Amino acid sequence: MAAQYGGRTAIGRTLSSEERKNMPKITKELIWRVLSYLKPYKWHLLVVFLTIITASVLGVLPSILTGKMIDEGLYNQNLNLLIKLVIISFFVLMLSNLITAAETYINVWVAQHISFDMKNQMYAHLQKMPQKFFTSNQQGDIITRMTSDISSVQSVIANTMSSIFSNICTIIVTSVALFQKNWVLAIVGVSLVPLLSVPTINVGKRRWKFTKEAQEQTDKINTILNETLSVSGQQLTKIFTREERDLKNYTDTNRKCMRLAIKERMAGMWFWRVMNMLTGLSPLIIYLIGGIMIIKFGVSGLTIGDITVIVTLLGRLYRPVDQLFGIQVDIVRSMALFVRIFEYYDMPVEIETPPDAITPKQAFGHVEFKNVHFRYTGDKEILRGIDFNLTPGKTVALVGTSGAGKSTIAGLIPRMYDVTEGAVLFDGIDVRKLDLKFLRSNIAVVTQESYLFNSTVRENLLFAKEDATEEQIISACRDANIHDFIMTLPEGYDTLVGNRGFKLSGGEKQRISIARAILKDPCLLILDEATSSLDSISEYAIQQALEPLLAGRTSLVIAHRLSTIMAADEIIVIKDGLIAERGKHSELLQKDGVYKVLYDTQFRRELLENSCQ
Repeated sequence: MAAQYGGRTAIGRTLSSEERKNMPKITKELIWRVLSYLKPYKWHLLVVFLTIITASVLGVLPSILTGKMIDEGLYNQNLNLLIKLVIISFFVLMLSNLITAAETYINVWVAQHISFDMKNQMYAHLQKMPQKFFTSNQQGDIITRMTSDISSVQSVIANTMSSIFSNICTIIVTSVALFQKNWVLAIVGVSLVPLLSVPTINVGKRRWKFTKEAQEQTDKINTILNETLSVSGQQLTKIFTREERDLKNYTDTNRKCMRLAIKERMAGMWFWRVMNMLTGLSPLIIYLIGGIMIIKFGVSGLTIGDITVIVTLLGRLYRPVDQLFGIQVDIVRSMALFVRIFEYYDMPVEIETPPDAITPKQAFGHVEFKNVHFRYTGDKEILRGIDFNLTPGKTVALVGTSGAGKSTIAGLIPRMYDVTEGAVLFDGIDVRKLDLKFLRSNIAVVTQESYLFNSTVRENLLFAKEDATEEQIISACRDANIHDFIMTLPEGYDTLVGNRGFKLSGGEKQRISIARAILKDPCLLILDEATSSLDSISEYAIQQALEPLLAGRTSLVIAHRLSTIMAADEIIVIKDGLIAERGKHSELLQKDGVYKVLYDTQFRRELLENSCQ
């Protein structure tokens, strides 16, 4: 936080204990890597540095001209010279501001373009990350590094770097001008500057403590607001009549935040008052010593205008010196920011198209698993020696308890993950040797959690095929038994579905997802419990519509519903990462094994429910 005193800004910047603990190691390699992002804009930055130097030089001229106005204009009563010096000072001031404005524009332009480059690089890199990256990392952290962290780079470039260079230039130019006027008064004035800046660090530490505590309370307030004022949260609050208790919780946290904010603002108040007095005292000391030198010792070459210039120039030193005292904090935080970004950049791309990728002219959808083993992390294997075939035009159903590895098997085909051992073949070719775009463009996946973008029904459908015609869209929706419902919406296919499709029911969202998969017209269709949220009538309608679609394609179906399973050409039972049983429905029931247990515990209940309807 900053506090004003004596016409300058004192920033008591300090690193928190957490920042000290996680302080990045600043190496030559790290610095060069950061500078590599500036290289494409080196000529722009050169102009920035030249404008800063020019602005620093022009910045001292009005003070020097003021001294001449006093000595040669006012003291000698030379009105013409006074007018000339005033006009010159005005144009110098105007030119200085124009140059500073140009420097600011170029600086911001460069910072925005570097941020633009880094965001594009990060987005492209994250797109190549495997599925396990998104399941093992918090979505909030991913978005923060993508947005806030990279956006903060703009501040590092536009503010931190230019501020450091500008402050150094200002100190050098101002110091040279001071010593040219009078070295004795210059030494006295310069020695006072650090005495006024150093004590602000201690006050800054105290204010940081209160600021950190206030931020923690603010985070708690944000959590309360997010949880209790969301659609689901406020509904739950009303149902369980928690309004008064939630209000009390919010009020107590808000009160703590208010008190800490007051303490933070008032921390060091008396210190700043004393500093104001000392800052106001420093010009008086210069005037006193300068007066003694002129009046008592008759020092030649020192004028009243010179003393005024020295006092004015000293004021230009306060802020840059004060800011440079906190330079370590700026550098550490800037480097920590880049380290966080580079951590993501340096994550290896595990799944990508190989340099010598194979791109067949046509896809048939023949899938073969050969002794497939897979593990996410650690030593525990999710899949162990999986072997089976999916032949074109056939439907294979995977069944098993939750966590058996069914969805993992489905994810290995489009390379959401890569096998640990063994191989998955697509039309006789290892999927790791195929062009990724070719592989995935021939596969459509409908999952249990149907995801819709916050857009219109039409745009969600066109996500599968951008050039689809109106007839193709309607045909796909008819097949998925969703067209009639869409036509009842206020704007039909142009109706907004809301964030994650919250305006639609679970079954409606899934039917749109199935229509999207149909519209893609793939040779391989993967349904990962895609009909689990549908009522029996809707599911039956979709099953009827999917029959001609599945007839010409390889289909892998993961389902809990008996109707879906019984329609499959083969049922594969997965247990603890192994194929426990395989065969048709009637065959598996006769084995009296794992499938029979699943039938008795899960599927028979469905038969009873359907018979009651």
